[in-house]
Amino acid sequence: MTKSVMLSAIQPTNVPTLGTYIGALKNWVKLQDQYDCIFFAVDLHSITVRQDPVKLRELTYHAIATYLACGIDPEKSTLFIQSHVPQHAELAWVLTCYAYMGELNRMTQFKDKSAKQGANIPAGLFTYPVLMAADILLYQTKLVPVGGDQKQHVELTRDLAERMNSLYGGDLFTMPEPYIPKIGGRVMSLQNPTAKMSKSDTDASATVYLDDSDDSIRKKFKRAVTDSGTEIAYDETQKPGVSNLIAIQSALTGQTPEQIVASYVGKQYGHLKVETAEIVVQAISPIRTQVEHRMKDRAELEKILRRGAERAQAQAEKTLKKVYDRIGFAPR
Repeated sequence: MTKSVMLSAIQPTNVPTLGTYIGALKNWVKLQDQYDCIFFAVDLHSITVRQDPVKLRELTYHAIATYLACGIDPEKSTLFIQSHVPQHAELAWVLTCYAYMGELNRMTQFKDKSAKQGANIPAGLFTYPVLMAADILLYQTKLVPVGGDQKQHVELTRDLAERMNSLYGGDLFTMPEPYIPKIGGRVMSLQNPTAKMSKSDTDASATVYLDDSDDSIRKKFKRAVTDSGTEIAYDETQKPGVSNLIAIQSALTGQTPEQIVASYVGKQYGHLKVETAEIVVQAISPIRTQVEHRMKDRAELEKILRRGAERAQAQAEKTLKKVYDRIGFAPR
């Protein structure tokens, strides 16, 4: 039987974080045996804000090296860079013509990012979700692993797919579904556990990066904000700091939050911090070593990317050809 398509991507604007690993990469590795997986670095999305060209190029390669280091197998999955497959931008323009200003204006991320941008808001911030919809629909994707904050974008993608299918035939686009893991879907900041861990956080202690040293990881968890009281309990409302550490342990060990809580009866917050740090060190250390190894062999990285882009273009062109035919473009 033909496997359903699963697709996800990461924006290469900084080194991936622990949150990226737990919420995305770790799940990708588990799912690549079950689905026809497509993973890529979204460099087109990255330029909605100004980027340093040299840094962007290096971080794009670093993102691909990280995928490989985490266990993404280029023989099982299609792995590439977004700008290497021009069909993404082509379909994005078509979908932009079928998207409505009102639904784009309701996007939470646009409101947040445009508020930070100031007076001159790039149009790309507004149409960003349409490019994301093109990324998804181009490969007839069924499953989209996303964080909770990206679910709204998948809902817009479904709306656009339904609109196009209604106008041009129900078989034009596959209707995608979001996949959000129950535990570890959102890793919270170590300094503000009510906010998501972010690679753009100005507080260096708030975020754990996949290239952090073991000592740096231990120091960040030692300084992690916990909660009032002394009881170690899993309650995201009353104890967000403690719950975040428990959720991180749960995602990395496979134990349930209840099992983890039971192991800390009679123990202090300090024990939880130290042991969570060690679990994270054990997870990140081999990834960091593998990324360093991959980055030293640029020729091999580029070989993997060329092969992945060729495979992606072949799949993408089938969908784009169908779309162009249905909306009335002359064949090329």
